[in-house]
Order: sequence, then structure tokens, then C-alpha cells
Amino acid sequence: MTDRAWFDAAKGDIPQWAASMPKDADGTTIDWDWVRSLDLAHGVGTIPESTPQSIHDALKADYATRERLESIIAQCNSAFMTDFDRFIGSYRLPRALAYANRRLNDNINTLLHLGEQQHLWVVSRERRGRTTVAVLRPYSGSRPSNDDQGMLNLSGETGDASAGNTAAENSDVKFPTTVALDDIQDRTAAILDARAERRKAQRFQKRAGDAAMARANLSGATSPGGAALPGGAAASGNATGHHPKPDWRDAYLPGRDVDAVMGIDIETTGIDPARDYIIDVGFEFMNMASPRPAGEPETYAYEQGYYAAGDAYGQSRLAFGVPPENAALGNALIAKLTGIDVRGRSSEAGYRLFDEWPQAQAGLLARLTQQPYVAHNATFEHSWFMLNVAGYAESYRAGRITIIDTLPMSRQWDPGAVPTNEHPYGDNTLDAYAKRQGALDSAHNERHLGLEDSHIMLVAMKHHLAALKAQRKGPWGSTGRAGVGGKSCGRKR
Repeated sequence: MTDRAWFDAAKGDIPQWAASMPKDADGTTIDWDWVRSLDLAHGVGTIPESTPQSIHDALKADYATRERLESIIAQCNSAFMTDFDRFIGSYRLPRALAYANRRLNDNINTLLHLGEQQHLWVVSRERRGRTTVAVLRPYSGSRPSNDDQGMLNLSGETGDASAGNTAAENSDVKFPTTVALDDIQDRTAAILDARAERRKAQRFQKRAGDAAMARANLSGATSPGGAALPGGAAASGNATGHHPKPDWRDAYLPGRDVDAVMGIDIETTGIDPARDYIIDVGFEFMNMASPRPAGEPETYAYEQGYYAAGDAYGQSRLAFGVPPENAALGNALIAKLTGIDVRGRSSEAGYRLFDEWPQAQAGLLARLTQQPYVAHNATFEHSWFMLNVAGYAESYRAGRITIIDTLPMSRQWDPGAVPTNEHPYGDNTLDAYAKRQGALDSAHNERHLGLEDSHIMLVAMKHHLAALKAQRKGPWGSTGRAGVGGKSCGRKR
């Protein structure tokens, strides 16, 4: 179990956050007294009686709590990184809120499952906009009294007999006449879409303001400071023929002096660091320019026998668990993708949870700060570390962490990343990138395990950089930059 004292310390930071972040990501004023009242260590979910209406009410309450928590968590990164006067000293409060939200999400999924068991509804997971949500529909063995209102008839007294009605009538559970479904639908997709629209409007307003300032510039050719006018041509500096547009991810590109790096990949139970768990971490080191350090073991056994360690060294594979409630529900998608069955990863089976293991977090942070770390779609790993690794956010803000991403390397500098209808920016998955760079045989696919994926990523990166250097492209092109490159905060290069 984790040391619960840090939750009290996290709540002690509330005055700092309240002074700097009065509103959440949806523009709602935050009730910090409500946050202070939450039992973050022991759970913020609702445990109902077994009656259908109690299950309904508990699910409704948990959804409301999750929406409030996640709107606060979503604003914390921006508030922390733009706190230039350093009123907020620690990121532990968002980590504590995320810790509680993960357990709350497990409670929600348990309630959804319990409702299915009692024939209150049928759950389907559907892609809606930017996310996948749980959609509740009436149980097929009963007839909804009003489809528009989402009311489910569970009395078994009307309509033709059916297998579903027979099951309900013979059940030991006493069903009410109706259970409302419309007020317990997952609103995550609508919330995220509305949030994205507000950000889009803000960006448009900012661009319009920048353009107005540029037009007012007496030179008529440059904006203040000599930068090109908004909307003007920009050099892409890529090594391909399709010239992708500059992208915010370009900040994560390596420089021409990059050498010792740590490649890392994580496997998780889902894609949301505020809802899901880290279950597998793999990392290794590789030098992009200098020789492999002497004295390191010469071989390492990967799961794939055809993988050769080559220039890699310092390999590590770490396995973590999930709470019993999460393990009990299983995760077929992750089991199929990674081969990791969370039903066998319960903390009751002896697996430690990453967000309850300070020593594992400290060990990982020490490695992340020693040299640049590399990931494919590194913003994914970064977002998880922010809400799971004690001290990571503080170290990143202080400029002690540098991140390099092989995804924009593939997108900007790989001639094989040709845009298609299926892949408008080219196929830039790790699997495709590694195959194009000779790090993965075409007969095999990305394994979706942390260490193995880290390995093929680093091998592909090293091959790619060598080819770019020989061609005087990429970091060695006219728009390349000196230094190790990558994304960092708080210091100049």
C-alpha cells in the first residue's frame, strides 16, 4: 500500500492552486472546499445497495463526481506550466486527484457491469468524437416504456413473453417499474468536444489579433521582432518530397549533437492517465553517435528471439498491477493487444501498483533526468508521467527533462511516410517507421510490450539519423539545429 501521508500534503497545496487556478478546464469556478472534503486516499465513489434504483443513483453520482474531478485535472497542467512566479510548488495535488479518479472510474465500470447483471441495461463501448464512451441501452429482454426518454420497463407485466422477461421474472432481484437511462449516460465525449471548440475559438481569436498587429506594423513585411507575417510561407526543413507542414510536434525533434538517450515505452489499461493504470514499463539506453559503453553486458534476451541487442545497453522491464476491482472486470482489448491479462495482475496477487509505489517512481525519474528520453508519440508517455511519477512535473518545469519523439522524425524526415487516404500524414506508427528504417522485419509486427517496442524504436532512430547525416538532411539540413534538440522547459540551449 502507498504511504497515505502524501494525500494530506497534496491537500495542503490547495491554497496555492486556488490562488492560481480559480476555474477548471470548462470555465466553471472550482469549489476548492469540495476538493478539500474528498477522501482521496480511500475512495470518492459511491457504494450502493443492490437495488436497481440505488445502482442508478450511485452511477449518476459517480459520473457527476468524475466530471468535476476531470475538469480540474485537465486544467492543472496549463496552470502549473504557466505559473511563472512559482506560486504552485508541487504537482502532487493533480496526482492525488488522478489517483482518486482512477479508483472512481473502476467503481463506475463496476456499477455498469452490475447493472448489466441485473438486466437494468446493456452497455456498448462506442467511439464518439475524441473518445470512447459507455452507451447504455434498454435490456433487450424488456421493452422501454419510452425510447425517447430512455426509460426501461422492468415490471414484466406488459408485452409478449420473452426469454428476457422470463429471466427477469424468475430472478431473485426485485425490479422497479422503470429505471431512467437518459440521466446516466456518459457525457465525456460531449464535454471534450465542447472543450475543443472553445480552444479552437481561442486560437482563432489569437491568430486574428496577431494578423491585425502585423498589418499595423509599419514595415508591412514583418511582424514585431522581425518574424514572418502570420500565414506566410515557412521552411519545412524535411527530407521528404511531400513537405509536411510544420507542426507543434517538431519541437520534439532531435538535434545534430544528440548521442546518449534512453528509449522508453509504457503499456497501460487504456489511453487516459486520469482513468487508467500503467501495467508495463520497458526502457533501454543507446548512443546515437559514440561507441557503446565498455563493460556493459554483451547480450540481452528479448521476448522476440530474432531481436539482437546490438548497441543497446541497460535494458529493464518492469511489471505493475491494478486494483482488485479493475482486475475483476478484465480487459479483453489490452489482453489481445499486449498479451497482458489484468485478471492476473491484481494487487491481491502480489503485483504492486505503479501509482502506489514511490520507490519505483523515484527510480524511473532518476533515469528520465540523466539524459534525453525518447518515445514514439512522446506526449503519451509525458502525460502519464505527469500524473503518475512523483517529481516528474516539477523536474520537467525546471528544465531537467528533455524529450525526443520519433513520431515527428517519421513524419517530417522519412521519405517513406507518404500521405494516403488512410494516412493523410503518412503511416507513422512505430510498426511502420521501424520497418522502413530496418529495425523490424516485414514479416513481424510491433509487439506492444514496453521493452521490445523501446528497442525497435531506438534501432530505427539510430539508422534514420545515420542516413540523414550522410545525406545532410534532417538535423544536418539547412533548418537543423545544434545540440541534442528535443523538448524541454525552463532553460535555453
